[in-house]
Amino acid sequence: MFRLGSLILESNLFLSPLAGYTNLPMRLVIRELGGLGLATTDLVNARSLLERNRNALKLVETCPADRPLAVQLFGAVPEEMRDAAVWLESRGVAAVDINMGCPVRKVCRVGGGSAMLTDLDRTARLVAGMVNVVHVPVTAKMRLGWDDQNLTAPDLARSLEDAGVAAVFVHGRTREQGFSGRVNLAGIRAVVQAVRHIPVIGNGDVTTPQAAKQMLEETGCAGVSIGRGAFYNPWIFAQTRHYLATGELLPEPGFEERVRLMRRHLDLMVEVFGEEHGCRQFRKVAPWYARRLGPAAEFKRRVTLLSRRAEFEEILAEYRRWRAQFLDERGELLPRYQPPPLATGLGGGPAAEPRELAVPRGPVELW
Repeated sequence: MFRLGSLILESNLFLSPLAGYTNLPMRLVIRELGGLGLATTDLVNARSLLERNRNALKLVETCPADRPLAVQLFGAVPEEMRDAAVWLESRGVAAVDINMGCPVRKVCRVGGGSAMLTDLDRTARLVAGMVNVVHVPVTAKMRLGWDDQNLTAPDLARSLEDAGVAAVFVHGRTREQGFSGRVNLAGIRAVVQAVRHIPVIGNGDVTTPQAAKQMLEETGCAGVSIGRGAFYNPWIFAQTRHYLATGELLPEPGFEERVRLMRRHLDLMVEVFGEEHGCRQFRKVAPWYARRLGPAAEFKRRVTLLSRRAEFEEILAEYRRWRAQFLDERGELLPRYQPPPLATGLGGGPAAEPRELAVPRGPVELW
């Protein structure tokens, strides 16, 4: 159990928002696998919510199985952020998260995202205005600072604690880094040491249970938020919760379980977005599953053109036939075709292979 303000969560593991990906189908898939404490929506513009913009409303779409849910807001106008928080509370969300970490120019240009790291007093006043009008927990997701010369996260975290936030989430990189380089565990630890009573949740480069444990131990953070790691391995929350409780690593899901989950994800995409748009959305998700299937060039080539739900079964059947050439007599991948292990540790060295995890391409590049 984990306490986040007035919320009691099942675990101290969180799904990070990732624009264009952590939509309702993705959240439901991960929830069904277990281990998750709290999921957060993609970042959504506070003004767009107040204007009832159709795309913004789709970003916060949810259902009874998608609980507890936090909605992540971005914006820099105090009245808009306050009113959006009130509206979200009226809609039954469990928490409101403020994006102070997005490095994308379009978000920063209007004073949101990482730009909030540069004016601590103004940011604290905006947050206090939100905290004072809602009963649900208000949290903040930040980076370590604008760049290495301006590591403002510890000071900002203290100001936000005084303003009444229930927790802070810290991505261990600066805005200047984007998603490159290594996560800075010492930087996260400095934020943990800066606050007095609220939990600090660490984030960045966690792709295995071992990496989550290392972050908890080396930073003293109270929980771990996982983003990209959940795309390589949607089972990571269940695996990590088990590992933290027992010290035992659960076996990796086999091929058939991965295929089952892909089907489930596609079905949810179609259910939520309709067949045409759902299949189009799935084109960018399927290659992430394929990374752990072994040789999958033929599958990825065809699935990125998916247009109908039934077509997926045709693609899958053809892929099974093509994949057979890489299997032994027991139907297992031959050793030389096994996918490389994901990072078991943070901070470099052989245990941290592969060295770079790609950031999923999505609407962020177009903002």
